[in-house]
Amino acid sequence: MITLDEILTQTEMVAEINRLRKTRNAVILAHNYQVPEVQDIADYVGDSLGLSRQAASTDAPVIVFAGVHFMAETAAILSPDKLVLSPDPTAGCSLAESISADQLRAWKAEHPGAVVVSYVNTSAAVKAETDYCCTSGNAEKVIRAIPEDKEILFLPDMFLGAYLQKVTGRKMEIWAGECHVHAGISARDINIAAAAFPGAELLVHPECGCASSAMYSAARGKLNVPLHVVSTEKMVDRAREAPAGSEFLVATETGILHRLEREAAGRTFHPVNRAAVCRYMKQITLEKVYRSLRDMVYPITVDEEIADRARLAIERMVAIG
Repeated sequence: MITLDEILTQTEMVAEINRLRKTRNAVILAHNYQVPEVQDIADYVGDSLGLSRQAASTDAPVIVFAGVHFMAETAAILSPDKLVLSPDPTAGCSLAESISADQLRAWKAEHPGAVVVSYVNTSAAVKAETDYCCTSGNAEKVIRAIPEDKEILFLPDMFLGAYLQKVTGRKMEIWAGECHVHAGISARDINIAAAAFPGAELLVHPECGCASSAMYSAARGKLNVPLHVVSTEKMVDRAREAPAGSEFLVATETGILHRLEREAAGRTFHPVNRAAVCRYMKQITLEKVYRSLRDMVYPITVDEEIADRARLAIERMVAIG
């Protein structure tokens, strides 16, 4: 039997999404790494911090969250009075899976009195054991906000942790976790791209395995391109500010290229590694967004006790900016 989904064209599906969005009084949030057609129908596209702020501030009673599971979970914690739907709740995150709540509790026991800073790429249960959450966009501000006499446990991304140690001068205990996509972007990739496009600026996400080596090369004058180690949102800001005709090398998940080309037209963007693709982010499709709105699936719920404990750390992240 042929279903309605199979006979709808993409144009018709977009029209149905727009109709259902209005009928359901829903807002669609999409991460920068989503596929282009999902970004194009979203009410807001951004990084984890921007998406968290939108989830907390929207008046819409229904949020369709086009992103991986921990992002929808965070939205549900920030907006307990709203219905948060994930088009595909099986879309996970290798970085979030690198530490469990039990592992964090054991680590905290080894460092009594330490302040725990968790990257937003973590489960709700881990956030419930956390003092501050952060994103790549505000991680430096979060670290600098912590009194200098306090020991810091930073988790789970070791590359972001190493970067923060360098820029803040704070010694931290860092969990040995990584995003499989960003860890796969190497110093060799950077060197090859910089040699191929010597007039370009280099935009590197601090989760990348190449971030520290790129900073080291730049400090020694060995990098022949201007370097910016920034969040995806700051990448967009930098590209918008640059004059028309500017060229950029982009070291992060390739989904950001669509937004860069759309919002900073007239500039040229080259991925440092074309294989930097998150299969979990790409699980969300236009059809799944449509079905989510049509059938009101799949609702994301967080245990009330865990949500209550995790909310303070997330609200601190949103407040610090």
